[in-house]
Amino acid sequence: MIDLYYWTTPNGHKITMFLEEVELPYTIIPINIGTGDQFKPEFLKIAPNNRIPAIVDRAPVDGGEPVSVFESGAILLYLAEKTGKLISADIRQRAEVLQWLFWQMGGLGPMAGQNHHFSQYAPEKIPYAIDRYVNETGRLYAVMNKRLSDRTFIAGNNYSIADIAAYPWIVPYERQGQKLEDFPHLQRWFEAIKARPATIRAYEKAEAFKDQTLDIEKSRNLLFNQSANTIQ
Repeated sequence: MIDLYYWTTPNGHKITMFLEEVELPYTIIPINIGTGDQFKPEFLKIAPNNRIPAIVDRAPVDGGEPVSVFESGAILLYLAEKTGKLISADIRQRAEVLQWLFWQMGGLGPMAGQNHHFSQYAPEKIPYAIDRYVNETGRLYAVMNKRLSDRTFIAGNNYSIADIAAYPWIVPYERQGQKLEDFPHLQRWFEAIKARPATIRAYEKAEAFKDQTLDIEKSRNLLFNQSANTIQ
């Protein structure tokens, strides 16, 4: 059984997508990042960076004590290796998957995240910052589009954790100032993953948490005004 510490963010969706895809039993433990659950001591023991998602594997393959993992890319890799699914044992195919997993973690996610911040949440609209991140997000979309021009999925013809990592960051493409029709190969890939039963189930899980009332100003302070003093 996997305990999933989760909220309805792109990084949170990655893990529900994986778990639904491989049908691995799991329990969702909601961490409402808008009310500060991510700072609770019991969560910080599992995720010292006070970010979701995180997991506790209560049945690790070595039969030992539970294993906790934070960082969505590390979780995907851990679960893929645990189940032997969505990553190849072939050294070359595995390298393809890992390159694109880290591409998402180091590029698409952070750049799209800054895009969201400056275009949607920043109290002051800074044109340079908005243009910078909207344009960089577009460049990364174009990288994916070119990559997908001659293969079904990001790492080849097999669905993998590289696809799962990238997909949730494409879902809010309109908020990122992008048009999927400008990237036809990416659009074809996106629609195919959107239609997968496991993807549908994963996003249905998120619906249970969307109606929770938040104090918008308090949420902004919790999410965007952290510093070294936040770490106790």
